[in-house]
Formats: sequence, structure tokens, C-alpha cells
Amino acid sequence: MAEHPSFTLAGLLAVGGTAGFLRTRSKASLIAGLGLGASYAYAGYLIKGNKDYGTELALGNSIFLQGSAVPRVIKTKGRAPVPLGLFAVGTLATFYYQKKVREFRYGV
Repeated sequence: MAEHPSFTLAGLLAVGGTAGFLRTRSKASLIAGLGLGASYAYAGYLIKGNKDYGTELALGNSIFLQGSAVPRVIKTKGRAPVPLGLFAVGTLATFYYQKKVREFRYGV
């Protein structure tokens, strides 16, 4: 069940990065969207196969997503919806996957 958010975020980030590239010709959006999307997809694959480090990879991806949104939120002073959405999704995913990492490690 923990793989579903990873696969969902993989698809959304890939589509969002591609849309950002098509709209503004931003290569950074394309590379970040596809790269982070692929990393989330791999994390979902690891989690689904009950392999090692799947949740840890998803947690790292979530922290990276959240952290990459912070400068954009500051730059736009919190008025642009895309950076706020990325920050919110990154925050929610970070909380979810840190909970899963703790559950798998400590049985809490």
C-alpha cells in the first residue's frame, strides 16, 4: 500500500515537468520532473517488491521535493500556486514516508 503515493507522485512530477518545459521551455523543469519522477517510480518498485531502502528513497525524494520548492515560494512571496503546491505535496509526502520508515525500522 505504501507504494501508491510513490507511483502517483512519479506520474504527477513527470507530467508537471513536461508541462513546465512545454509552456516555458525550461530544461530544468523537464530534467527535475522526469528525474524525480523516475526516482519516485523506482522507490515505488522497491516498496512494492518489499526490497530494501524503498521507503528511505521515497523519504529522500520527498525531502528533496519539499526543499526544492522553498526558494521558489520565497521568490514569489507565496503567491504562485505551483511552488506552494510542490511544497505542500513535499511536506505531506515527507510526513507519510518518515512514518513508514519508523514503522518498518522500529515497529511503531
